[in-house]
Amino acid sequence: MNGGAIMQGHHRRSIRLQQHDYSQSGFYFITICTHNRFCLFGSIEHDAMRLNVQGEIAVACWSAIPDHFSHIELDEFIVMPNHVHGILRVVDNDDGARRGTACRAPTMTLPNEKFGVPVSRSIPTVIRSFKSAVTKAINDLFQSSARCVVWQRNYWERIVRDEFELQRIREYIRNNTVHWAADQLYV
Repeated sequence: MNGGAIMQGHHRRSIRLQQHDYSQSGFYFITICTHNRFCLFGSIEHDAMRLNVQGEIAVACWSAIPDHFSHIELDEFIVMPNHVHGILRVVDNDDGARRGTACRAPTMTLPNEKFGVPVSRSIPTVIRSFKSAVTKAINDLFQSSARCVVWQRNYWERIVRDEFELQRIREYIRNNTVHWAADQLYV
């Protein structure tokens, strides 16, 4: 194929479970990597994460998720040099006053997430908003005409199935800095 040719009919493949309702109550383990796994958020020193200003932005934006999505509760979370791990809990509530996203107008409710079609109250919408807020804050910080690409295009999520798995994931997140050199995301 010619390097300059435009790919016709290319569709990004979703890694989400096709029939799962990502606005359904439950715990979700999220991992989001930086673009090209660049160590953007700081460094590991003596088994502890040392955040730089970009890392502080990521923490602030994650912490603000419940301000924009009242049905989301935060659980364990860590910013690593080139990725973030967090557990989000979707809870049932009827607070319609704060639906939508942090960076866009409220989205309409659809039964299942489809690529490019935001679904209000869904995990993909929450993550899209978080990634957008971090990117905007970092780009505003550096006030460069060239916009920085912060995140890889997708993210990993795991639907937490039971209390044992939830405790295991929490422990994994808490110990992530200690195991940094052995981490598959280590560069």
